[in-house]
Amino acid sequence: MTEQDTAKNISLLALCSVLGLIAGGIIVYFSLRGQEPAAPIVVSTPLPTSTSAPSPTPAPIRVYVSGAVQNPAVCRLPRGSIVQDAIDAAGGPASDADLACINLALELQDQQHVHVPREGEANPPPVVSGGTAGGEGALVNINTATASELETLPGVGEVTARRIIEYREVNGPFETIEEIQNVSGIGPKTFEGMRELIVAGP
Repeated sequence: MTEQDTAKNISLLALCSVLGLIAGGIIVYFSLRGQEPAAPIVVSTPLPTSTSAPSPTPAPIRVYVSGAVQNPAVCRLPRGSIVQDAIDAAGGPASDADLACINLALELQDQQHVHVPREGEANPPPVVSGGTAGGEGALVNINTATASELETLPGVGEVTARRIIEYREVNGPFETIEEIQNVSGIGPKTFEGMRELIVAGP
């Protein structure tokens, strides 16, 4: 083989190598273009769940329990408590308590006075009186109240209580609470002091 043939063969091999590299590059380029990029990984954080605010606990009521109980005192009771609960909070009834004349199921209001009468007690005060919430237990029925019950009203003493009873005996029951101002000794000022504490019930 001549030197000329050898040079041709080398040139041919070099050309084939170059063509092979070009072809390989083209194949790699198009193969990479055909691949879709991987989707990014998304980490989602759940939204915080809203929690409702706790409802406030109702304040207890304060009830003064006196009379025929073991421990007369001002007792704190949950709202919705009844007379029976108040007596129990005061240590229970005394041995001479007259429970037959008490509505033990009556619901109480704040700042009321519960008096447990003793057996044979003369002219006991109302079992339930006073209060600021205007509940049924705090109201005095001016058509049915006794003299001692009427005397628990502000501005009403023994004489005025007797006049109220005499008025309804002569004129019939009060039709409205405003009518009590017709009784001698009860003017507008006295009436305003008792307006929220009385009712003209049947």
